Amino acid sequence: MQYTVIFTPEALEQLAAFYHYIADAASPEIAERYASAIVTYCESLATFPIRGNRRDDIRSGLRVTNYKKRTVIAFDVDAEQVSIIGVFYGGQDYAAVLQFDQDD
Repeated sequence: MQYTVIFTPEALEQLAAFYHYIADAASPEIAERYASAIVTYCESLATFPIRGNRRDDIRSGLRVTNYKKRTVIAFDVDAEQVSIIGVFYGGQDYAAVLQFDQDD
């Protein structure tokens, strides 16, 4: 089975912020390469979405996985779709952000 992978608006905003951070710190080329690699990794969840760790303690159905040990990708999986909820880097407190989002 092939799942559809979607990015929430919040995840897209986080990717854009991540891109700008890297572009300013290094270069736009490096930022594009890294951001594209994260998107490709997320899209790979279409063929094997049940990976990473379940984090029901933060949010029901939440799974997290890492990209290159520095980026945490938070997502959930339903019958046909993988929803990328957030992309967190450099030790950001994803648990606090995702719990806060859940409370809204």
